[in-house]
Amino acid sequence: MLYRVVRDHVETFYQAVEDGFAAAPLPRFVRQELERFLDCGVLCRGAALLVCEDCPEAKVIALSCKGRGFCPSCFGRRMAQTAANLIEHVLPEAVPLRQWVLTFPFELRARLGFDAKLLSEVSGVVNAAVLGFYERALREHVGPRTSTAAEATKRKRAKLQSGTVTVVQRTSSDLRLNPHLHIIALDGAFAEQPDGSPRFVQLPALAAIDVAEVLLTIRCRVLRLLARRGVIAIRDHVELLASDAGEQDPVLAQLTAAAVCGQAPAGPERRLRSPLRLARGRGATMTGPLCATDGGFSLHAATVAAGDDPQGKERLLKYVLRPPLSQQRLELLDDGLVRISLKRAFSDGTIAIDLDPLSLLCRLAAAVPAPHFNTVRYAGVLAPAARWRPLVVPPPPPAEAVTEPEAEAAAGHERPRRRSRWRPWLELLNRSFDIDHRCPGCGGVMKLKSFLTSPRSLRRLLSKLGVRAELQGKAPARAPPYFASKVVRRHFGEPEPQLAMLH
Repeated sequence: MLYRVVRDHVETFYQAVEDGFAAAPLPRFVRQELERFLDCGVLCRGAALLVCEDCPEAKVIALSCKGRGFCPSCFGRRMAQTAANLIEHVLPEAVPLRQWVLTFPFELRARLGFDAKLLSEVSGVVNAAVLGFYERALREHVGPRTSTAAEATKRKRAKLQSGTVTVVQRTSSDLRLNPHLHIIALDGAFAEQPDGSPRFVQLPALAAIDVAEVLLTIRCRVLRLLARRGVIAIRDHVELLASDAGEQDPVLAQLTAAAVCGQAPAGPERRLRSPLRLARGRGATMTGPLCATDGGFSLHAATVAAGDDPQGKERLLKYVLRPPLSQQRLELLDDGLVRISLKRAFSDGTIAIDLDPLSLLCRLAAAVPAPHFNTVRYAGVLAPAARWRPLVVPPPPPAEAVTEPEAEAAAGHERPRRRSRWRPWLELLNRSFDIDHRCPGCGGVMKLKSFLTSPRSLRRLLSKLGVRAELQGKAPARAPPYFASKVVRRHFGEPEPQLAMLH
């Protein structure tokens, strides 16, 4: 369904953007993301040929686009790969995990979504606040409790460090731009022993006052950073300043601003919001178990995965790495609008939104991260250059121990699994798309023979398989008016409206 919407309306979207944003085209990386998505999973654009070692059986698999913005297929593959690598090669064994979810004030989301460098700096400040909390909370639990001043000073100087893996998500469930952080933290810290080796000390408990204090620290540090960068001005109130960053790329700046609040061209919503100033915090307010809000910032820390529950850890990691949009939640209505069903109802009872296809494309374009922006980040003891990292991550398998999947991967000309974060291609196919590397005929091992990318080779292969070799082209751009409908919220039990698309 998503493929059909992009194919049938992407040319009109290009034309609408050029006509509406000072005749400027979309940024190159956004346009490449949309074009590559139309080639994802299509055999006539590229395929991998697998052959059986024991019989003439062959299998053809379409290549992916490796998209970073919204492609459900590529996000699913990356989700499975990253979660498995974190469990097997990065996260310490038998250590509990806690998820910290931080959302930013409504007024800051457009700037953070547009300015990748600023979002990277904010992410570093937030991670430092979370790591600092664990160090302060566990300082008194390290070493023997003595009354001598010398040993108390020694205990305070002992190295104590936790670790985090931060995933930057860019959208809400309705695809509005909402940059927020999912921080998977070791629920405790590693303490230095007399021999210099690290020992893990678990956080005894997390109280609501702890979450409120962490949120206050995050809010103060983030606002100071934004003030130094000229994003806000702190006077008797906190005010968002105008930025000249959008002059370098006005199209993307306007798309991100529209995708935050649902205004044209990514909306508008039925209920428009008036511009608001950043509220000065009056102290944290607890809105749920281990969930606090303060001045537009929100922090949730109630989700925990036990140290002896690897399946629970992997489920938690897959949740934070999930794609922004599920194919099952997208529906093309009879009147030409696109419906996105929400995973959870909003506080006002909204269960779905109906929007114009071009408004959906505006939100997809704003969801694409900037080039070279890392959406998965490591800090603390899990940072790539951390001194303790080789001592706390899971040990690599012995050199002489070669498992059956590794032997099969080697037979398929894939790199065996060691410490590397890369996984065998056949294993990824099995994890992500449930494509078995076993031969359906004899049960042997399917071996990767070649990648087919030239049009001539693909035509020959598809002709032999009896598959259509030509892809249905993109629909041409239609004449204005481009946006035929506003974004409309649908509530539970609400009758379906009789709407007609304008052409």
